Amino acid sequence: MTNPTVWIEQKKQGQAHSQTEIDALVQAVMSGTMKDYQLSAWLMAVCLNGLNDDETFFLTKAFVESGDVLDLHGMGIEGITVDKHSTGGVGDKTTLIVAPLMAAAGLKVAKLSGRGLGFTGGTIDKLEAIPHFQVELSETTFVEQIQRIGLALSSQTPQLTPADGVFYALRDVTATVDNLSLIAASVMSKKIAAGADVIVLDIKAGKGAFMKSPQDAEALASLCRTIGTRFGKAVETTISPMNAPLGKAIGHTVEVIEAIEVLQGKATGASLDLEALAVKLTAMALVAAKRYESLETATAYVQGLLRDGSAFARFQAWIEAQGGDVTSLSDTSLLAQPLRKLTVTSPHTGVIQSIDAMGIAKVVKALGGGRTVKTDALDYGVGVILHHAEGDAVQAGEPLLELWVGATYDESLQTSALDAFVIV
Repeated sequence: MTNPTVWIEQKKQGQAHSQTEIDALVQAVMSGTMKDYQLSAWLMAVCLNGLNDDETFFLTKAFVESGDVLDLHGMGIEGITVDKHSTGGVGDKTTLIVAPLMAAAGLKVAKLSGRGLGFTGGTIDKLEAIPHFQVELSETTFVEQIQRIGLALSSQTPQLTPADGVFYALRDVTATVDNLSLIAASVMSKKIAAGADVIVLDIKAGKGAFMKSPQDAEALASLCRTIGTRFGKAVETTISPMNAPLGKAIGHTVEVIEAIEVLQGKATGASLDLEALAVKLTAMALVAAKRYESLETATAYVQGLLRDGSAFARFQAWIEAQGGDVTSLSDTSLLAQPLRKLTVTSPHTGVIQSIDAMGIAKVVKALGGGRTVKTDALDYGVGVILHHAEGDAVQAGEPLLELWVGATYDESLQTSALDAFVIV
């Protein structure tokens, strides 16, 4: 085996690694032969000198091959399987809408999701605001449910892409997260290992996202498409803005409620942006699956699934199949609740120029709705509901937002919430 210092030196000099070298490097990391300090040095060299497209593909492939790879069709799932992934954003509850929409459209949604860490809540966390919802499914139940209702969502298994987990844990503490190749390999390895035929990626760009500019987001999208093509997967990408929160709700219960409203065709205000994105992602999947020839015709069909109740019916079937209390979907007071609700009003008259997504996310985290470490317990009942969107005119004293408050509350959070608004 090559001495790890050789790989570090190669990348420090800007040289490209062969597939054999990348494979050996990943194996050395997993065996413990390449130490953390050596991998840290290599990661920094990658951030400084980059990986080319071949190296990025080789790294993705090595991540995939480090653990299990789901053969969804071999497991007995018939039809076109699809997976949707977002790079994460504030108020991003699109999976709660897109998954039942895709299933109602006849696609088979086999999704593994994770919990949130930091300022964005994970899909698993949001669903746990529904009483008794089961997030861990056996393989047998997972397959049976997909065959029966076209949709199953389960917590991620550590057996998928374990090498990515080791690399990411070190990247997170060595300031080596923000490299496009490392990000793409991490994202795509998990999607490839999960086995879907069609992969739809929603890549966020803006102050509340990891990719700050549309240009960086498009570069990541292009790289992910290239990797997907080499794996023989249909990969579709879209870039969506994340300067302001997506929709009007940020939290867990509040986001479930907003998703229900969209699925029932009752979206208004800022929720219309959420609905439009969910419809677009579903339509993209249908075109990639060759069910429709154009995005326009697919979009019209998907919008019909919201209007005729098909999408919400599939959502109810999904929640019931995984043990959730279906009555809580019509009587949302049965979802996890706050101790109290506080209205925050506009300090003066003007037009809302911007709403800082990260500012609102920090308030929700301070209320108990986010984690600092993975073992932190969440308060599913807390959150923020925005009464206005960017561009709205407001009067002094008019409600701007509602805080759903739990046991962890400080009055300064009202000021922090106001500071997220620029009103001129």
